[in-house]
Amino acid sequence: MKKRQVHVAVVQAAPTLFDKQVALELIGKRTREAAGQGAELIVFPEVFLPGYPRGLSFGARVGSRTAGGRKDWQRYWDSAIQVPGPETEVLAELAKELEVYVVIGVVEQDQEFSTGTLYNSIIYFGPEGTLLGKHRKLVPTGSERLLWGQGDGSTLTVIDTPFGRIGGLICWENYMPLARTAMYAQGIDIYITPTADARDSWQSTIRHIACEGRCYVLSSNQFATKSTYPADLAYYDDIHEDDDVLSRGGSAIVDPLGEYVVEPLYHEEGILFATLELDKVTQSRFDFDVVGHYSRPDVFQLIVNDQKQAIVRKKHSD
Repeated sequence: MKKRQVHVAVVQAAPTLFDKQVALELIGKRTREAAGQGAELIVFPEVFLPGYPRGLSFGARVGSRTAGGRKDWQRYWDSAIQVPGPETEVLAELAKELEVYVVIGVVEQDQEFSTGTLYNSIIYFGPEGTLLGKHRKLVPTGSERLLWGQGDGSTLTVIDTPFGRIGGLICWENYMPLARTAMYAQGIDIYITPTADARDSWQSTIRHIACEGRCYVLSSNQFATKSTYPADLAYYDDIHEDDDVLSRGGSAIVDPLGEYVVEPLYHEEGILFATLELDKVTQSRFDFDVVGHYSRPDVFQLIVNDQKQAIVRKKHSD
């Protein structure tokens, strides 16, 4: 029988950019703090490990890249993690020790082909100390495409838990209506939206998703300042004229009718706590179920390719 309540925590913080160890230590600290206050599901922001390089150009212009920019990018690559890998083992042990579910945005190194590509990913850990799954961002936004490759339909991940089905999309891929529909069709109850968007309009987005999907939405963003950036980056001067606060946050928790459970947190680090009542998900779908009684499959159909895409396939001879 499903649990009808779950205590959740949404972390708003930022590590030192490009410092994997500092990020891991901060994840440990915040997870322990949240678990100590009864959280059973703990969510971290987009690419929390090892940080979102807001404002950096990596020396890229249309038609050219620089040697210094390539070095900054390698620094990002060196601080990324393998999934699975040594860092995920550490995080899985943390989840097991505290008996919690942990969801973290990470930068993931490709380990299957060239090893030269990074992905913006969400990884999920369970209280039994297992890596339950991952999602790779389908389309990096704007200049992010210089940093990260594109995910495929094989990681549109939704995970069964004792308190409902959890999953999510990252930042602006939540503006892709068909991607959202693919998540709704998997029976998602708690929709997680790690983000780097601190604008007022993001709040409209997460409230719409909650109302459209009739699900809880947990949105986690970083609160980041210039002090989190290493001063010896080749392109540190890219942020010289920027305000000291590079991301003001805006993490929030929204209920299945689009109302705030916890209103947005701005201009500081913190952890948002809430108790989610899963009966509200069921009740909210009484008059609207976007992939159920309110769908029209005779008019609209969505085809999702959930096969893993491989650039090289080996053909075996008989």
